[in-house]
Amino acid sequence: MIGASGTPMRVLALANQKGGVGKTTTAINLGTALAAVGERVLILDLDPQGNASTGLGIDERSRRVSTYDVLSGKATLAEAKIATNVPRLSIVPATIDLIAFERESTGAGSRHYRLRDVLAAVADGTDDSTYVLIDCPPSLNLLTVNALVAADAVLVPLQCEFFALEGLAQLMRTIEEIRSKLNPKLTIHGVVLTMYDQRTALSDQVVDDVRRVLGDKVYATIIPRNVRVAESPSAGKPVLLYDYRCSGSQAYIQLASEVIERERRMRVA
Repeated sequence: MIGASGTPMRVLALANQKGGVGKTTTAINLGTALAAVGERVLILDLDPQGNASTGLGIDERSRRVSTYDVLSGKATLAEAKIATNVPRLSIVPATIDLIAFERESTGAGSRHYRLRDVLAAVADGTDDSTYVLIDCPPSLNLLTVNALVAADAVLVPLQCEFFALEGLAQLMRTIEEIRSKLNPKLTIHGVVLTMYDQRTALSDQVVDDVRRVLGDKVYATIIPRNVRVAESPSAGKPVLLYDYRCSGSQAYIQLASEVIERERRMRVA
């Protein structure tokens, strides 16, 4: 897909049906880190809780047009897009109205393709984003399916905890089903390990287990458990703006570099 600038626009869905794994935190901070190195990034908040919107300082009064309006055809992407305090980073915010999307779409033959069609429309030159990051809800519902159908690839945040791999098999089956029936181009971009605690042997064991099972699908970068990362959403800021020097910020900068490098390799291949 080509954006307004003529540069290929890559669409990455951040998905994991398990909550509390750092999915929204990764969307916000990876997006910020990509923007910091010159990419033009658009975050689509597809979670009715709207945490990505809150974490980027978009209060509810400012969410007059949301992802619900875009998916339901009441507004265009350009009408819903809001600039953030981060240069080159925009967001289409979410509201609780998104909960109604699945109910209202029942029986509609095109319901799985709503988001894909919205993003395809930017090929007319109305958006110059080089990366679109879709923050999915913590469930494998119609919103997540829309994200996977619209995406080029999936980025999976995985918490360094005992049950890290539990449920991942279900996500992988869903991705394979989407690939076989709705989006044959869909790939797994990578798995990012989050909330790593170097003080515990358990975190090291989880890292070893995940790498043994998933191999080079796992990014080399590991996101540490970090107080500043946890604090930053309450300030409505990405951690890179909240505390650039902390370990969490530096990890997301490294992850952005790794994502860009994988993109380069994919284009060559």
